[in-house]
Amino acid sequence: MAGEATDAPAQRRQWTVSRRAFLGLGSALAVGGAAAGLGGERLVDRAAAPRPAADIVPFTGTHQAGIVTPAQDRMYTAAFDLTTTSRADLVALLRRWTVMAARLTAGLPAGPLGPASGPADAPPDDTGEATDLPPAHLTLTVGFGRSLFVGRGHDDPFGLAARLPGGLVTLPRFAGDALDPARSDGDLVVQACADDPQVAVHAIRNLSRAAFGVATVRWTQLGYGRTSSTSTSQTTPRNLFGFKDGTANITAEDSDALAAHVWVAASDAAADTTDSRWLTGGTYLVARRIRMHLETWDRSSLGEQEAVVGRDKGEGAPLSGGTERTEPDLSRRGPSGALLVPADSHVRLAHPTTNGGVRLLRRGYSFTDGNDALGRLDAGLFFVAFVRDPRTHFVPLQTRLAGRDAMTEYLQHTGSGLWAVPPGVASVPLGRDGTPTLTPAGPFLGEGLFS
Repeated sequence: MAGEATDAPAQRRQWTVSRRAFLGLGSALAVGGAAAGLGGERLVDRAAAPRPAADIVPFTGTHQAGIVTPAQDRMYTAAFDLTTTSRADLVALLRRWTVMAARLTAGLPAGPLGPASGPADAPPDDTGEATDLPPAHLTLTVGFGRSLFVGRGHDDPFGLAARLPGGLVTLPRFAGDALDPARSDGDLVVQACADDPQVAVHAIRNLSRAAFGVATVRWTQLGYGRTSSTSTSQTTPRNLFGFKDGTANITAEDSDALAAHVWVAASDAAADTTDSRWLTGGTYLVARRIRMHLETWDRSSLGEQEAVVGRDKGEGAPLSGGTERTEPDLSRRGPSGALLVPADSHVRLAHPTTNGGVRLLRRGYSFTDGNDALGRLDAGLFFVAFVRDPRTHFVPLQTRLAGRDAMTEYLQHTGSGLWAVPPGVASVPLGRDGTPTLTPAGPFLGEGLFS
């Protein structure tokens, strides 16, 4: 990366990034002027001042952050198409993104010079709109699409076809789908989550700048109002239908459920006909842009709404009785003999007991993207789920819902995508100032895929 100071001994070591490394090594990021092409002058970026540790989600770890991390309030997701067929260019991009992600999630600017320092005749290496903002629990999660392995009009351009994981399938067309190709798929995906939308947008904006000449943005989606909880410390949020959503979601504290339903195991790779060992410890990200016909829903009676969902609208309790956390009794009937939780209700059809025990880790957000030509809101749910294997978890469940769920009358799926999410990185190289620094040989997200 242009303008970065180098320190050969430090580059030869891979140091684990810690909060102390980010926060306790000086009040500003100083960069050697020689590295910036400015003689011996030293440039100091005030934007690199230490940030409060409470606002930081560690970037390094066994798994990527942004999966079991307590769901933040905002999301900005971007899919990218590669414009190169060079494997070296792809690896270089992933190296840049890894270092930038480590910096951004720590509350540092994207580059070592920051938005207000550096040569006057060159663009700043950070766009600057997050300068005065806290890290806001920013997480950045990167995934690889099927087209990265099998190409889009090319024959295995990066030599990765033999490492295509078995679960990275082409999703089938489900009943009722109205998918827009311009809102679907992508060679790469980056999910940015934060408690401040400007922090999330700033991160994607700077990663996009770093991809210039190698990849272009295919589509983006801004989300607000999380629709699931990923920690027992969080209350259950409500979706745009006004109902509590994600009551039975897998949480970070349920390690057994995560192992069974979210993290790819070594045995999964052993069952593949390709060499997919690089994905062990990773997961799969499924995204669906679901438009909700809110005008129609808003004219429906309370009784109909509750029957469609299978829960009462106030407490969020199943219609079979109890409170929000009460397990629904799917066999219970009312005085008339009718099932209290209707046969075509969303709760019944999505429940693990009716789907072979399958569970998803949901991490979706509401969206509102203006109005269409008829004045109707283009709003709904940007559904995000992490699963161990889409073939056994997402596809059968969505097939069942698309064919029988009463809620489908009020929904239209307009975008879709599936990506393999590699495991996290244990460390990133640090420069003399203790901040993440780009090196020719530093570890990077997805490195195992290219080994």
